[in-house]
Amino acid sequence: MSRKILEGIKVLDLTNVLSGPFTTLHLALLGAEVIKVENPKDGDLARKLGIVPDLNKKLMGTSFLAQNCNKKSITLNTKSPEGKEIFRKLVKDADVVVENFRPGVMDRLGLGYKTLAALNPRLIYCAISGFGQTGPDALKPAYDQIIQGLSGEMAVNGDERLNPLRTGFPVCDTVGGLNAAFAVMAALFHRERTGQGQAIDIALLDSIMPLMGWVAANLLIGGEQPALMGNDNFTAAPSGTFRTQDGHINIAANKQEQWEAVCEVLEVSALKTDPRFQERDTRKKNRRELTPLLEDRLTQKPTRFWVEALNAKDVPSGEILGLEEALRQPQIQHREVLRKVQVAGVGEIEVFGLTALFEKTPGSVDAPPPALGEHNALVYGHLGLGEGELTELKSKGVI
Repeated sequence: MSRKILEGIKVLDLTNVLSGPFTTLHLALLGAEVIKVENPKDGDLARKLGIVPDLNKKLMGTSFLAQNCNKKSITLNTKSPEGKEIFRKLVKDADVVVENFRPGVMDRLGLGYKTLAALNPRLIYCAISGFGQTGPDALKPAYDQIIQGLSGEMAVNGDERLNPLRTGFPVCDTVGGLNAAFAVMAALFHRERTGQGQAIDIALLDSIMPLMGWVAANLLIGGEQPALMGNDNFTAAPSGTFRTQDGHINIAANKQEQWEAVCEVLEVSALKTDPRFQERDTRKKNRRELTPLLEDRLTQKPTRFWVEALNAKDVPSGEILGLEEALRQPQIQHREVLRKVQVAGVGEIEVFGLTALFEKTPGSVDAPPPALGEHNALVYGHLGLGEGELTELKSKGVI
């Protein structure tokens, strides 16, 4: 059996809801031992978030199930003196701590980076927050939608009829989580070479901004404000969404030869020499005139016909699938993007696995999302705490 990339790496995960758990999920899928440190009352808030009320009551909500495979769960009240002492013991042989509290919370608990680094100089400490640990907005509360609005991301979506428009999933949280996972991996690599741990400061606002690089470059370098283009792509024409006989199709004819191939497939070859459409930049300026001419042909046949015909001529095109269709399409099944796992009290569920496919060190879904405190005896046993001591700690509300 192949060794996993992060085998032997211990991660203490104090995060809640999405950005932080998404970070540690990727570390867990790569083989790290991720120990969720949860409050004894009800744990990660995501345990109560989801569309199935019965699972929320069991503290196994769909939002929690989606991103906590391969992790262990312990309960610990880090506000109590005993809880602080236990956490400090856990840190001594940990490799990574990840938290997504507001800035200053861990310092007030006496568990900030400087304190923990004194116990373990090799420790990598990743703090995730809406705005970062410093700056005029550092202490403001933030959820994904707040960051979507402040980043300009909502302002560039939609068209003149519907704007501003949020992305239909929590893109800022998930991108922030990926940024944090990337940063932790980089810090582990640095530690391999130097032996040094370090602190990492991840802001959701910072994380989303570079994703708008092309749009931002047009403004920063070209002085052009973003235009509301709906489903059209500003980089080329025809590039966007078009009506067909039975729905819609995405076409991205970004190269001149692809544009000419579109004309041939749709049997509108005269458009190739039409002065409004002959040159790339001219086509972009005249896309409003071009689209109805193409749709006049596209609406004569169904989407799938055009997808096959255009792809055969090397013109990128595709159907616009609903979520269920997207999840069940043959390519996704072939790539094993979804994995099945059995969860006690819930049954078999499907979750996303690691989507980076490593030849020698593949990631995998090996264990279901944990019940709250499921691994108390195991993890605390390694600290030398026996059954009697755990019972006492539980009676005091420490675990």
